[in-house]
Amino acid sequence: MQSRKISLLKGITWRIIGTLDTIFLSWLFTGNISQAFKIGGIELFTKIFLFYLHERLWLISNIGKENILTDSGLIIKKDKHWRSIAKGISWRIMGTADTILIAYFITGDYTKAFEIGFTEVFTKMILYYIHERVWLKYA
Repeated sequence: MQSRKISLLKGITWRIIGTLDTIFLSWLFTGNISQAFKIGGIELFTKIFLFYLHERLWLISNIGKENILTDSGLIIKKDKHWRSIAKGISWRIMGTADTILIAYFITGDYTKAFEIGFTEVFTKMILYYIHERVWLKYA
C-alpha cells in the first residue's frame, strides 16, 4: 500500500499541473487574469485536500487491480490501465464540481463557471491520466 507521503506528493504535483491548467482556462474564458489567478489560487488549497481524500479512497479499493505471482512466490497487486481511467473520471467529477463552484463565486457568472468547468473535463482527464501513469512507476 502506498504511503501517505507518496499520496501527499502526488497531490502536490498534480495540483501544480491542475492549477496552471485552471488559470489558463479561466483567463481564456473570462479574459480577466486577476479572476483567473483568484480561481486558481482558491483551487490550489481546496483541491489538494480533495485529491488526497480521493487518492486514499482509491488505495483501499481493489477495483481494477490484478494479482501477479512473482518468481519468488509473492503475490503483488498491479493496477490495470482502465483503473487509471476510472480514477481519472471519478476525480474529474469531484474536481469539476469544485471548479464550477469556485468560478461562480469569483465571477458571479454561472455561464463562465460552467464553460471553465466543462472544458476542464477534457483537459484534466488527459493530464491526470499521464500524471497517474508516471507516478505508478515511482510508487
